[in-house]
Amino acid sequence: MENTNAANLTERYCALVVGILFLIIGVAGFIPGLTTLQGTNVPNIPADEIHRAYNLGYGYVFGLFPTNFLHNIVRSAVGLLGIASYSSLSSARAFNRGFAIAYALLAIMGLLPFARTTFGLMPISGNNVWFNALVAIATAYYGIVIPAKVKGTSLREQS
Repeated sequence: MENTNAANLTERYCALVVGILFLIIGVAGFIPGLTTLQGTNVPNIPADEIHRAYNLGYGYVFGLFPTNFLHNIVRSAVGLLGIASYSSLSSARAFNRGFAIAYALLAIMGLLPFARTTFGLMPISGNNVWFNALVAIATAYYGIVIPAKVKGTSLREQS
Protein backbone atom coordinates (compact mmCIF):
# COMPACT_ATOMS: atom_id res chain seq x y z
CA MET A 1 0.00 0.00 0.00
CA GLU A 2 2.83 2.36 0.86
CA ASN A 3 4.54 1.66 -2.50
CA THR A 4 1.29 2.35 -4.32
CA ASN A 5 0.81 5.71 -2.64
CA ALA A 6 4.44 6.71 -3.27
CA ALA A 7 4.20 5.68 -6.93
CA ASN A 8 0.93 7.55 -7.38
CA LEU A 9 2.39 10.69 -5.84
CA THR A 10 5.52 10.37 -7.99
CA GLU A 11 3.37 10.08 -11.09
CA ARG A 12 1.51 13.24 -10.15
CA TYR A 13 4.78 15.07 -9.43
CA CYS A 14 6.09 14.06 -12.85
CA ALA A 15 3.13 15.79 -14.50
CA LEU A 16 3.64 18.83 -12.28
CA VAL A 17 7.38 19.12 -12.99
CA VAL A 18 6.88 18.68 -16.74
CA GLY A 19 4.11 21.27 -16.63
CA ILE A 20 6.25 23.80 -14.77
CA LEU A 21 9.20 23.17 -17.09
CA PHE A 22 7.14 23.68 -20.23
CA LEU A 23 5.40 26.75 -18.82
CA ILE A 24 8.77 28.33 -18.00
CA ILE A 25 10.17 27.62 -21.46
CA GLY A 26 6.93 28.77 -23.12
CA VAL A 27 6.79 32.07 -21.24
CA ALA A 28 10.54 32.61 -21.66
CA GLY A 29 10.03 32.46 -25.43
CA PHE A 30 7.90 35.60 -25.23
CA ILE A 31 10.57 37.56 -23.33
CA PRO A 32 12.99 39.24 -25.77
CA GLY A 33 15.90 39.12 -23.31
CA LEU A 34 15.68 35.33 -23.11
CA THR A 35 15.47 34.66 -26.86
CA THR A 36 18.10 35.41 -29.46
CA LEU A 37 18.84 34.67 -33.07
CA GLN A 38 21.69 32.20 -33.21
CA GLY A 39 25.03 33.94 -33.58
CA THR A 40 23.66 37.43 -32.83
CA ASN A 41 22.40 39.43 -29.90
CA VAL A 42 19.15 40.31 -31.71
CA PRO A 43 16.13 38.88 -29.79
CA ASN A 44 14.22 37.71 -32.86
CA ILE A 45 13.60 38.42 -36.54
CA PRO A 46 12.73 42.12 -36.97
CA ALA A 47 9.06 42.78 -37.81
CA ASP A 48 9.87 44.33 -41.19
CA GLU A 49 11.60 41.10 -42.29
CA ILE A 50 8.73 38.77 -41.34
CA HIS A 51 7.20 37.32 -44.50
CA ARG A 52 5.28 34.40 -43.07
CA ALA A 53 3.81 33.27 -39.76
CA TYR A 54 6.66 30.80 -39.10
CA ASN A 55 9.11 33.70 -38.72
CA LEU A 56 6.89 35.61 -36.28
CA GLY A 57 8.84 35.69 -33.02
CA TYR A 58 11.44 33.25 -34.33
CA GLY A 59 14.46 32.90 -32.06
CA TYR A 60 16.24 30.57 -29.66
CA VAL A 61 14.98 30.34 -26.08
CA PHE A 62 18.00 30.57 -23.77
CA GLY A 63 20.06 30.38 -26.96
CA LEU A 64 19.27 26.64 -27.16
CA PHE A 65 15.76 25.81 -28.33
CA PRO A 66 14.41 27.10 -31.66
CA THR A 67 11.00 28.66 -31.17
CA ASN A 68 8.41 31.04 -32.59
CA PHE A 69 5.20 32.57 -31.20
CA LEU A 70 3.05 29.53 -31.99
CA HIS A 71 5.58 27.22 -30.34
CA ASN A 72 5.61 29.44 -27.25
CA ILE A 73 1.82 29.26 -27.07
CA VAL A 74 1.86 25.45 -27.43
CA ARG A 75 4.55 25.04 -24.76
CA SER A 76 2.68 27.33 -22.37
CA ALA A 77 -0.59 25.47 -22.95
CA VAL A 78 1.08 22.09 -22.40
CA GLY A 79 2.66 23.48 -19.23
CA LEU A 80 -0.67 24.70 -17.88
CA LEU A 81 -2.24 21.35 -18.74
CA GLY A 82 0.49 19.49 -16.87
CA ILE A 83 0.11 21.71 -13.82
CA ALA A 84 -3.68 21.28 -13.87
CA SER A 85 -3.36 17.49 -14.23
CA TYR A 86 -1.48 17.32 -10.92
CA SER A 87 -4.83 17.60 -9.13
CA SER A 88 -5.72 13.91 -9.53
CA LEU A 89 -3.96 10.66 -10.27
CA SER A 90 -6.13 9.78 -13.25
CA SER A 91 -5.56 13.13 -14.94
CA ALA A 92 -1.81 13.01 -14.20
CA ARG A 93 -1.62 9.49 -15.66
CA ALA A 94 -3.55 10.56 -18.77
CA PHE A 95 -1.30 13.62 -19.15
CA ASN A 96 1.89 11.57 -18.78
CA ARG A 97 0.77 8.91 -21.24
CA GLY A 98 -0.54 11.38 -23.82
CA PHE A 99 2.51 13.58 -23.46
CA ALA A 100 4.87 10.61 -23.88
CA ILE A 101 3.22 9.53 -27.12
CA ALA A 102 2.87 13.03 -28.58
CA TYR A 103 6.37 14.20 -27.74
CA ALA A 104 8.01 10.96 -28.86
CA LEU A 105 6.35 11.55 -32.23
CA LEU A 106 7.52 15.18 -32.23
CA ALA A 107 11.08 14.06 -31.50
CA ILE A 108 10.95 11.67 -34.46
CA MET A 109 9.40 14.36 -36.67
CA GLY A 110 12.23 16.72 -35.69
CA LEU A 111 14.68 14.30 -37.28
CA LEU A 112 12.84 14.18 -40.61
CA PRO A 113 13.80 16.95 -43.07
CA PHE A 114 10.28 17.46 -44.40
CA ALA A 115 8.66 17.61 -40.93
CA ARG A 116 11.15 19.48 -38.76
CA THR A 117 9.19 22.72 -39.02
CA THR A 118 5.92 20.94 -38.20
CA PHE A 119 4.96 21.49 -41.81
CA GLY A 120 5.71 25.22 -41.67
CA LEU A 121 4.12 26.01 -38.31
CA MET A 122 6.82 25.77 -35.62
CA PRO A 123 10.41 24.57 -35.30
CA ILE A 124 10.92 21.17 -33.67
CA SER A 125 14.45 20.45 -34.86
CA GLY A 126 17.85 21.05 -33.28
CA ASN A 127 17.95 20.87 -29.50
CA ASN A 128 14.18 20.43 -29.42
CA VAL A 129 14.67 16.83 -30.62
CA TRP A 130 16.71 15.59 -27.68
CA PHE A 131 14.71 17.68 -25.20
CA ASN A 132 11.38 16.29 -26.47
CA ALA A 133 12.78 12.75 -26.51
CA LEU A 134 14.13 12.91 -22.94
CA VAL A 135 10.93 14.35 -21.50
CA ALA A 136 8.85 11.80 -23.46
CA ILE A 137 10.95 8.98 -21.99
CA ALA A 138 10.52 10.35 -18.47
CA THR A 139 6.75 10.71 -18.78
CA ALA A 140 6.47 7.25 -20.36
CA TYR A 141 8.38 5.80 -17.45
CA TYR A 142 6.22 7.49 -14.83
CA GLY A 143 2.95 7.13 -16.72
CA ILE A 144 3.28 3.60 -18.09
CA VAL A 145 6.13 1.60 -16.52
CA ILE A 146 5.75 2.60 -12.86
CA PRO A 147 1.97 1.94 -12.73
CA ALA A 148 2.53 -1.50 -14.28
CA LYS A 149 5.21 -2.34 -11.70
CA VAL A 150 3.00 -1.21 -8.83
CA LYS A 151 0.10 -3.35 -10.06
CA GLY A 152 2.48 -6.26 -10.54
CA THR A 153 1.47 -6.73 -14.16
CA SER A 154 3.43 -6.73 -17.37
CA LEU A 155 3.09 -3.83 -19.77
CA ARG A 156 1.05 -6.03 -22.15
CA GLU A 157 -1.56 -6.66 -19.46
CA GLN A 158 -1.83 -2.92 -18.65
CA SER A 159 -5.01 -1.32 -19.94
